[in-house]
Amino acid sequence: MLLSLVLHTYSMRYLLPSVVLLGTAPTYVLAWGVWRLLSAFLPARFYQALDDRLYCVYQSMVLFFFENYTGVQILLYGDLPKNKENIIYLANHQSTVDWIVADILAIRQNALGHVRYVLKEGLKWLPLYGCYFAQHGGIYVKRSAKFNEKEMRNKLQSYVDAGTPMYLVIFPEGTRYNPEQTKVLSASQAFAAQREFLCKECPKIHIHIDRIDKKDVPEEQEHMRRWLHERFEIKDKMLIEFYESPDPERRKRFPGKSVNSKLSIKKTLPSMLILSGLTAGMLMTDAGRKLYVNTWIYGTLLGCLWVTIKA
Repeated sequence: MLLSLVLHTYSMRYLLPSVVLLGTAPTYVLAWGVWRLLSAFLPARFYQALDDRLYCVYQSMVLFFFENYTGVQILLYGDLPKNKENIIYLANHQSTVDWIVADILAIRQNALGHVRYVLKEGLKWLPLYGCYFAQHGGIYVKRSAKFNEKEMRNKLQSYVDAGTPMYLVIFPEGTRYNPEQTKVLSASQAFAAQREFLCKECPKIHIHIDRIDKKDVPEEQEHMRRWLHERFEIKDKMLIEFYESPDPERRKRFPGKSVNSKLSIKKTLPSMLILSGLTAGMLMTDAGRKLYVNTWIYGTLLGCLWVTIKA
């Protein structure tokens, strides 16, 4: 009986992060909404500074579960500075949680609050967060001929003009997963299983960082496209070498020396305790529970209305 209970509890362990992350969403959006109203007549830099701090609190809670609760080991290769920088983060897109890797790197530069994403348009309909991501500086784009390059350039330029700190995350490859392509999915899963890409537990994440100075990136559009293709060819060759190198010493590792980067729990635990505590306190009273439910309902509706008007 006791053994069955222990096994059941262990199998349900991944429910806790989902419950906490989703459950604290109304609390977070309420806190942000209050600050948005209070800062309406203040210079934009004051709003942005506290908004970045709030975003850092929530994403720190995400990383608490990802890096401490799961016991994953982060191995870094290449050049990751400790100081904040304004950067454009270009990465390969292999799963729906690749955005967490950007958080992993940003928090190690004390720049977690500055992370902003170029997002596919469908994500703007996410309850509560769809609207907030745009308010935080995210940019929604359509991956089609309807892509409005001028609008995106104008929005990015407005951030530059305002001096907004940017850790801009872009996945140039776009979505790598389409549930309607069943044959492609089956072939991909068979290929991954054959090479042991898939596992129930993934105790290590290998991250290779290559910092490129702005002056080394071509500005002309055609040259930029060619440069980006070349960078991803280099990335693909590294991944092939990582998984399939004939030399066992080079397999399952990137070139160069790896650093086992352990994130201090002091950077993430306070955020989890604060948001969880505030949410629990809200749910302990009738008025709090009513506010909580109304935030889910009306916050989602107002957010969808806002992104519809702004589309």
